Amino acid sequence: MAIRVQYPSPNALISVRDSTFLLGTVNHGGATLTINGASVTVRANGAFLAWVAMPPRGRAQFELVATLPGGESKTVTLPIRVPGERVPVDGAHPPYFDTTSVAPRAGLALRDHEPVRVAVRLAADARAELRPTACDGAVAVPVVMPLLSAEGSETAAREVSASLLRCGATLAVFGRGDTAAVTRTLPPIANGDSLGLVRVGVAASDTDAVVIARPVPGGTYKWFIIPGTVLRATGRQGDAMRVQLDEGLDVWVDADAVTTLPPGSAAPRRIVSNARLVPADGFVDLVLPMSARPAYRVDGVGTTLRLTLHGVTGNTDIVWFQRADSLVRDVQWTNESNDRTVYTVQLQHDVYGWLVFWRGDALVLRLRRPPVIDASSPLRGLRIAVDPGHPPIGSTGPTGFYEGVATLAIGERVQRLLTARGAVPIMTRTTAAAVPLGDRPVMARRADAQAFVSIHLNAKPDGANPNLNNGSGTYYFQPQSASLARAIQARLLARLGLPDEGTWFDNLAVVRGSWMPSVLVEGAYVIVPEQEAALRTPEFQEAYALAIVEGLEAWFRALGAAQGRP
Repeated sequence: MAIRVQYPSPNALISVRDSTFLLGTVNHGGATLTINGASVTVRANGAFLAWVAMPPRGRAQFELVATLPGGESKTVTLPIRVPGERVPVDGAHPPYFDTTSVAPRAGLALRDHEPVRVAVRLAADARAELRPTACDGAVAVPVVMPLLSAEGSETAAREVSASLLRCGATLAVFGRGDTAAVTRTLPPIANGDSLGLVRVGVAASDTDAVVIARPVPGGTYKWFIIPGTVLRATGRQGDAMRVQLDEGLDVWVDADAVTTLPPGSAAPRRIVSNARLVPADGFVDLVLPMSARPAYRVDGVGTTLRLTLHGVTGNTDIVWFQRADSLVRDVQWTNESNDRTVYTVQLQHDVYGWLVFWRGDALVLRLRRPPVIDASSPLRGLRIAVDPGHPPIGSTGPTGFYEGVATLAIGERVQRLLTARGAVPIMTRTTAAAVPLGDRPVMARRADAQAFVSIHLNAKPDGANPNLNNGSGTYYFQPQSASLARAIQARLLARLGLPDEGTWFDNLAVVRGSWMPSVLVEGAYVIVPEQEAALRTPEFQEAYALAIVEGLEAWFRALGAAQGRP
């Protein structure tokens, strides 16, 4: 008998305050187990998945006691770290406030009208005032603005416009009955409209290179900017820079991805002239001539694809269809505002895949033709990218079964099954060596794969009880991938028999690619003892692989049937 805890590791920071899970093994199915005195179920193979209360802050550890039927016992103590308690502010002595809580901090750049939250955590009965500093040459007008605390809150705050803090301010804090203040200088806030032009990323010929833009600093991925695009900077916060896509839309990029252009640099004036459609084997290019790279967004639903160009004026008099083609039915455009143009492409079939890149003096929207499907053998001749998830990182089960080992074994079975059905599998990983996350979809696109499936095993974060909700789930990002996710999910449920966790729209790196339908499959939870034990068996691995291949087969069969309609 030996107690091995797979998660959490010793001295791990557990940020939840209520309950969390531990998983591991006692190496003996007949043993009993307690964690901090609470009984825990031990499975037949000795594995355990425990949902237990967090220990008191003064005793941040889990004590595991395993006992054999004969009475022999073993104890392991697992120390952890918990978030520190908020230290009360001393109300009897200066400074009467938490010096780490003062906001705003240095490095902000905002437009005049934008709100700024000035805040500080105070001692009980202390009060605070904001005193903006007059800029050089300006007439100093005394301004004293009290900071207010909501009922039951230690934090006093006030919202002011950024223009009021252009030259900084003084935060004055008074203790109970004090007339003399303890002061703290607040940094000046730069004018976001004075930051000028920046170049986002470094121009390159690599059509897979993009710069990620987000709706808020550190937020989700939403826009993909072609490296070398020149935009106007409008703000800064910490390590993020805000840039203007057009007059109605600002987004955030990593500050280290931008280069400031010399003062006085002229902003690009992007006007789209006459466009042309150039058909080729496998795709059709919509070529939009203009003077400089624009920011863009593509939305495809059904047979309609919308290309939004930011900071661009449309002036397209002619769209030249170089020859009759079976994919593109029509192209229309409109200026939604003075600097936002939308090109709407009507297709003969549902959107299958697309790619945007800059070539010479034009933006190119490459529209992919769907593959021709053999009704009797839907996967025959298709290139299918198979992506065994991890390493790097990845989850580990109670008895030490690593996700990357399981996904490779399942991926190899998918490879064999696809080959038997006449498909051409493209493996993103064939060894235990790590493959960077961002490289995997790029490998699939460069191989011109017609579908991408990433194989994973699920886990839960701290504070979520994996005993209550676990099973099979499938994820997608692009709209054209949703039906493939549902097709594979249906076969997972039939083959694996686990609870249905549904299909999910999720902004995952490996399924953001737009050139092919792409999904990520979480067939089981490696942290659940019964599912980890099943994943070790050839039978379960084969069932997982069959579910993926049968889902692909069903989806491509339906695609072929749609192609056969008059």
